[in-house]
Amino acid sequence: MSDLSATVPARQSKLFRSFSVRDAGTLIGLVLILAVFAALVPGFLSERNLVNILQQSSINACIALGMTLVIISGGIDLSVGPTAAISAVLTAALLVAGYPVPVALMAGLGIGMVCGMVNGALVAYAGLQPFIVTLGTLSTYRAIALIYTGGNPVLGIPASFRSIFNGNIAGIPNSVIIVALVALAAWVLLKKTPIGEYLLAVGGNEEAAYVAGVPIALTKITAYVISGVLAALASFILIGRLGAAEPILGNLWELDAIAAAAIGGASLMGGKGSVVGTILGAIILGSMRNGLTLMNVQAFYQLLATGLIILVAMMIDRLTRGRG
Repeated sequence: MSDLSATVPARQSKLFRSFSVRDAGTLIGLVLILAVFAALVPGFLSERNLVNILQQSSINACIALGMTLVIISGGIDLSVGPTAAISAVLTAALLVAGYPVPVALMAGLGIGMVCGMVNGALVAYAGLQPFIVTLGTLSTYRAIALIYTGGNPVLGIPASFRSIFNGNIAGIPNSVIIVALVALAAWVLLKKTPIGEYLLAVGGNEEAAYVAGVPIALTKITAYVISGVLAALASFILIGRLGAAEPILGNLWELDAIAAAAIGGASLMGGKGSVVGTILGAIILGSMRNGLTLMNVQAFYQLLATGLIILVAMMIDRLTRGRG
């Protein structure tokens, strides 16, 4: 590990300096978007609407944080939506059957962890491409959720569960507080722990990381497990808000998560990403959708905007890498 200790910190320092510059650019982009919608939509910057934007962004932010860690490791997770669906329907079914809330929560997080572990094991040990693996598990996990419920929603989620994820403290939605704590934990993991070094090393140059003694397989599996657990947590936020769990829950969540990570500076080539940038990216997407909705813009134009944002973010990353 001496080689890793000698080479990774210097590379990390350079990366983190560039991240802070990119984060500043992302923040400026958010301010500009807020300013545009403030000029176009009366009341857009009201306290109530800003809190609403944060609440609406919390689910995508939660998913995107896990996606960012996977992307940094050089992978991708297209199965986050179906993973959330399985976790949601299992948790809801246990709650409706009368199981205690902690038991249902642990079961839901556990199934998310298992889904992530399967993804990571197939990538790390079977040597399959992350895109192909998670494309396959996307369909598999969705099918499992549909089969388990017979295609029907699970209704009647108790108020004791809903209050955890749909309540508020001093006017701040619990979902926003939960995701803020998750973001803090992700930031600490990425910047202050060996796992963060390993993720950057594996995504930046897997061969060099292997020579330096980095546990490649364990690092990849860890990233996918975290992604699966955060997908499950995001599903709790949604079903707490809706009071029901559907097997089709989470459709296109992977697109939103990738978009938030890309806007925040994550590179799909691996080895680069920012927790702060990802949060800002999720808020940018949430602000755009909120503003466009208030302007009565149809939903498919919002989807178009998301796709274009991903392309622009990738072009910026390519230009940035070219200069480096």
